[in-house]
Amino acid sequence: MRTAPPLLAPLFRSDGQARLLAELFLSGADELNMHELARRAGLSYGTVHREVHRLLDVGLLSERRLGQARYVRPNPQSPLTQPVRDLLVVSAGPVPLLAVELGAIAGVQVAFLFGSFAARMRGQPGPAPHDVDVLVVSDLPDPTEIYDACQRVGDQVGRAVNPTIMTRDEVAQGTGFLTQVRSSPVVPIIGELPWR
Repeated sequence: MRTAPPLLAPLFRSDGQARLLAELFLSGADELNMHELARRAGLSYGTVHREVHRLLDVGLLSERRLGQARYVRPNPQSPLTQPVRDLLVVSAGPVPLLAVELGAIAGVQVAFLFGSFAARMRGQPGPAPHDVDVLVVSDLPDPTEIYDACQRVGDQVGRAVNPTIMTRDEVAQGTGFLTQVRSSPVVPIIGELPWR
């Protein structure tokens, strides 16, 4: 099934291609096997196989085979590798970059994007977002660590990353703000959404 180009990066052929490339170029993994890549990008194995074949043909990816398993990674020799990485950082970067940064902070249980950036990632039309809103759920929050992590990601993606930090008890109590977030598009980063 072919998907439309992502609203945040219409230069990519499809949303699936952008997610696949973001996993390969921004997740911090040296290389990924095809099954893991399909799982992480939320795509079928067949779709990943076809897309990887195209990207190997143009030299953007390189592969290594180990028995029947195929491992792929960005090709460091390709002149396209750095420009594609730069474009991905700005368009799709907040999710994988925040996953790495927030995942390294003790006590962070759940994190997800909300607001206009999440809405554009979910295909809702509208003006280009100027910032990225992230809700972080942690019972042992260290606000300084969370704010610093978001600042580092913001510096990389060229947009302010604004964290809202709540404990699980605060989420369970609910607020008008949470009611609005629950009814709007969100993009998971870490863990399961606390209301599903």
